[in-house]
Amino acid sequence: MSDGTEPLPFRFQVTGRLSALLKEYYVALDSKHPRDVTAPASGADEVAQLVTGLRRLASNLWWTWNEDSQVIFHELSPRGWQTLYHNAVAVLQEVSEYELKVRLQDPSLARRARELLKSFDAYLSETDTWGRKNAPSLLKNPVAYFSAEIGFHETLPIAAGGLGILAGDHARSASDLGIGFVGMSIFYREGYFQQAINQDGWQTDYYVRLNPESLPMEPVLDTNGEPVVCSLDIDLSKVYFHAWRVNVGRIPVYLLDTNRPENQQLYRDLSLRVYGGDNTTRIMQELLLGMGGVRLLRRLGIQPSVFHKNEGHVAFLALELIREKLAAGMSFDDALQATRRQCIFTTHTPVQAGHDRFSPDLVKYALHELLPHVAPSFSELMALGRVNPQDEREPFCMTVLALKASRAANGVSELHGHVSRLMWQCLYPRKAPADVPIGHITNGIHLLGWMKGPVRSFWKRKLGPRWDEGINSAAYWERMLDPEFVSDEELWALRYRLRRALIEFARRRLERQGQRVLQHDFIAFDRILNPDALTIGFARRFAAYKRAPLIFRDIDRISTMVLDDARPIQFVFAGKAHPMDDAGKTPLQKILQLGKSTALRGRLVFLENYDVHVARQMVSGCDLWLNNPRRPMEASGTSGMKISCNGGLNLSVLDGWWCEGYDGTNGFAIASDENPPSTEEQDRIDSENLYRVLSEEVIPCFYDRDASGIPRRWISMMRRAMATLVPQFNTWRMVQEYTQKYYLP
Repeated sequence: MSDGTEPLPFRFQVTGRLSALLKEYYVALDSKHPRDVTAPASGADEVAQLVTGLRRLASNLWWTWNEDSQVIFHELSPRGWQTLYHNAVAVLQEVSEYELKVRLQDPSLARRARELLKSFDAYLSETDTWGRKNAPSLLKNPVAYFSAEIGFHETLPIAAGGLGILAGDHARSASDLGIGFVGMSIFYREGYFQQAINQDGWQTDYYVRLNPESLPMEPVLDTNGEPVVCSLDIDLSKVYFHAWRVNVGRIPVYLLDTNRPENQQLYRDLSLRVYGGDNTTRIMQELLLGMGGVRLLRRLGIQPSVFHKNEGHVAFLALELIREKLAAGMSFDDALQATRRQCIFTTHTPVQAGHDRFSPDLVKYALHELLPHVAPSFSELMALGRVNPQDEREPFCMTVLALKASRAANGVSELHGHVSRLMWQCLYPRKAPADVPIGHITNGIHLLGWMKGPVRSFWKRKLGPRWDEGINSAAYWERMLDPEFVSDEELWALRYRLRRALIEFARRRLERQGQRVLQHDFIAFDRILNPDALTIGFARRFAAYKRAPLIFRDIDRISTMVLDDARPIQFVFAGKAHPMDDAGKTPLQKILQLGKSTALRGRLVFLENYDVHVARQMVSGCDLWLNNPRRPMEASGTSGMKISCNGGLNLSVLDGWWCEGYDGTNGFAIASDENPPSTEEQDRIDSENLYRVLSEEVIPCFYDRDASGIPRRWISMMRRAMATLVPQFNTWRMVQEYTQKYYLP
């Protein structure tokens, strides 16, 4: 439920009745003729069916993009919903069996639960899907989508950033479209790090253990009810792993886990943290996911028609496919070519430093036992990961392996495709850059997963209970251009409601963080942020190239804008720097200090511990989304896409997706698409352009009000943004494009 409630700083340490839940789940899921738990019944029998149905629903992440589900789970335990990270499984463990049965005696709750479960079952059993019509072969031999991180919801925090969130949205849209699809990642039992800010404004990092029994996932079991266990040789040891299944609507996502008693602690900790440890840990994690993931699929009898490598971290899956073919008697060259025909690759990284590289000694160490089974010699193995196979000093690059062992490759925006072709032309020296075989499919977002509750309610009032049908189509959003369908006054009222929700969320969050405008002055604290001010958001990973403090380069100039009583602006920032990235932590500290000790106090706030929940509040409540990376270092970006479906606008450098989205009427561009000769010059020019656009275009447009107090020009731009951006930059379109362009033979 996107209500702005926020979890407290403990996570999921709740005991449960996992075996009973699993028994109920598998009985309902595997039966060819399941009982209709939504059918009207009487008394105890009906209540028992509803209890079973709600438990089955809680174990499927469909509820994370279904508002009615979230309303019911919130209603069952408002405090539990808040403190347990909006986790449906944990809420049902918080509510006793007896209480749940008693609560379902309420006719209103029982009716809504029946309707909800009917919708859930209809979704799971639907046969008239886009995938069945357009890609029926994938239903038998699905896409196997490998990603080192995958993020759906704050309940399951195993993603570090945009790559993982995109992977989660990709999987949700694959489910909605009904294509054959299986996800593969790792269950990081401490997830990604939790962020806290110390008294000096410096990011500190800590980890919290996740409890599988209280998460929407279940162990992968064999026919005897025992965990399915596979193994993989890493260096001189045999590493054992089991798996968890996360049900994402109609599709499964499998998460590998090495936390087993047979393993040494070193190997148990391969599935401890997202991107945790040094290069040795990294290469072992990537072997586990790539080669181990293929082995799990084979053990489960799943025969994918295509393996989708989401970034180079997973490229070792190609070695397992080669190993299978060598074991079957193929030559190495034939095995490599056959593997290429099975694989596609998506690159997300527009800078060389972002691609994983491992020294020859580390590769030899990690693959010690595997080497004789995956290549005729060590030099031939290394050649798969080198631009120049003859250079024995060149490290092994996972992106090079991914490109050499895939039939097709793509960047994640039109500009990123161009950058990637230039970057990797060295692999294709006889080709001109335009002919390098790397295409592009621009990223998108899963709309229902990112639309805030009030926005959903708005559409429901306009269109009725089936309001979400056709939500990804251009025709759906073109209605926003019609003032007779929705008036300016209605849109402005919606924006005010969303801004108010963000500000109150921020105040609660800041109170928890212990940040006050005046120490112990709660009246002053409640005045942090102005509900009438133009609210600008910035939230993403804090890396130096993203230039988070760029807008504060001239502090006097921006302070004048902030303190303008007639036309004030304010800022909400959030984001994490990697624990090892002090260059990313420094600008974060600068922003915190500016918000505490300058004229910006109370009008510049930083929300710590950025996650999906914080992102959802910000992309809905901010009027304007700021994005100012050094061009062309933003591969795509998706946060700006999320603000559009909630009625916000973008103020962005023409990089990544915004090059394709911006048309002059649907948002604001900070600068031209030129690249100055130095970063210092680029920063100077871009900051000047940023101030100019903000003062001459954005602020006047927002505050130009008619006699009724309505900013007609701003709302016209909101309409254009929704009509032109939302139907194009969504994962429904994106997954269809992957299917037609790459997944199908």
